[in-house]
Amino acid sequence: MLELPRTHREVRLAGKPADGLPRPEHFEIVEVALPAPGADEVLVRNRFFHVFAALRTLIGGGLDGAPFPPLHPGDTLFGAAIGEVVSAPEGAGFEPGDLVSHWLGWREYATLPAGQCTALPGTLPDPVAYLAQGATAYGALTRGADVRPGDTVFVSGGAGSVGSMAGQIARLLGAGRVIGSTGSREKGDRLVSELGYDAAVIRGAGPIADQLAEAAPDGLDVVLDNVGGEDLQAAVTAARTGARLVLVGALSGQLSPSGRGTTSPVELDSYMLIGKQITLRGYSAGGDEQIRSEWLDRFGGWLRSGEITFPYVGVPGIDAAPQALHDMMNGRHLGTVVVAL
Repeated sequence: MLELPRTHREVRLAGKPADGLPRPEHFEIVEVALPAPGADEVLVRNRFFHVFAALRTLIGGGLDGAPFPPLHPGDTLFGAAIGEVVSAPEGAGFEPGDLVSHWLGWREYATLPAGQCTALPGTLPDPVAYLAQGATAYGALTRGADVRPGDTVFVSGGAGSVGSMAGQIARLLGAGRVIGSTGSREKGDRLVSELGYDAAVIRGAGPIADQLAEAAPDGLDVVLDNVGGEDLQAAVTAARTGARLVLVGALSGQLSPSGRGTTSPVELDSYMLIGKQITLRGYSAGGDEQIRSEWLDRFGGWLRSGEITFPYVGVPGIDAAPQALHDMMNGRHLGTVVVAL
């Protein structure tokens, strides 16, 4: 066994912005003593962690009833991570070298109860693929919206961590036409050329409702909404009778520079919802082990057959993590953003 370092580094919140989105200077990378595991704890050397938009909400004060607590100055950030077991208590079911997933990312090493680690089942050919956000997209499209062969599907935020998987999944589930929204023409072109989309609407290139009317002249059967705001309003306008709308995110409010990321108001026409008999529901795959297991089985098969890709941006080293978060919040990247340690 390699000799362990005496210290490791982690990313902490140094302060909250007075206005606008968090910037790199609102975080600090600190060197601290290597955590010593307790009698029932596992010591993990982290290899990858996910950079995710919900940190903005947690920095802004969090949400009542949310599964994660708000972040305060001095707190270490957290998030989904893949790591290698260094040591584990006897009977825990882990051996040194095992790869596990857990929620103490944003640090080089982590100690946590064995019950908070999940062994990677070997279903996926690349460990980093376990950080893909496809379970949310898959669950929303199969349970929330029940995509049917020939459906026209609209995915708002098509270039994000969920959306970059959702277009491909919708196509594999039999959708006849898939449309995504994004914030730049460059990313829109990539949605079509790489990620299974037939067309892209670009925020800022004209009213989204007009762009959707052109991209889906016969209307929408399914909407997977990551954004809210104008995207959701336009989707309701374009929806066909009996359309199924599933809300999985609220990026328009979460990443708004003018707010704290804790609210995402949108005005919808109730008459339109009633008249078109639209189904509107929120969905989260969190904690649904049946969905996760089913998704991993299908994802692994699709990856090996080349029917799907996992688009992600790998950022090397913990020193680059604060800038990676800033870039992700400002829409610089396509796909999931992962820090590799």
